[in-house]
Amino acid sequence: MTPTAATSTNKPEIDDSVEARILDAALIQFEKVGVKKTTIEDIARQADVDRVTVYRRIGSRDDVVRAVMTREVESLLAELGSISARNNTAEDLVADIFVTVITRWRTHPLVNRMLALEPDRVLPQLTTDGGPMFTMSVAATATALRSAVRNGLLTDSSDLDTRAEIVCRVVHSFILQPHGTVTLDSDDALGAFARTYLVPIITG
Repeated sequence: MTPTAATSTNKPEIDDSVEARILDAALIQFEKVGVKKTTIEDIARQADVDRVTVYRRIGSRDDVVRAVMTREVESLLAELGSISARNNTAEDLVADIFVTVITRWRTHPLVNRMLALEPDRVLPQLTTDGGPMFTMSVAATATALRSAVRNGLLTDSSDLDTRAEIVCRVVHSFILQPHGTVTLDSDDALGAFARTYLVPIITG
């Protein structure tokens, strides 16, 4: 855990490893003052380590930003693993996944700050440099769908991974460009959209 009081609304992960402490500290600093105003020294002080440790364990500030964002994405994707068990139909499952991902993204304090003040840092992580995270998202979604197959909610298909990727690409587009003619400003609207347009992709 970080040695100082955690003010992050995202509740940093409880982990005693040095890397986790550094990422927890960076997340708090980024949410407080943004990336541009955060230095390696700030992160080191918050994590109660020296700056050399930050460079050795994580890297430069850009490396820290990338590591923090990757961990936040991994945390969200881990949540998808439990979604299958709490739904009784394929329609509910797909809607739940869509609503969960979009709302977590929209309400994440670090994402909101970076998109508003420092889009030049976050956008490459979602586009030109975002291949690894997107691949990770597709894999997590496919895993959730296979769990649904095992639970009898979906019929197995040989192209389930492809269907998962198509849905992820739709979600990705809404993350990159949330404004358009489709109004998805509530959980109900998000769920209805998923049931109408995403469920057919998954179920065929």
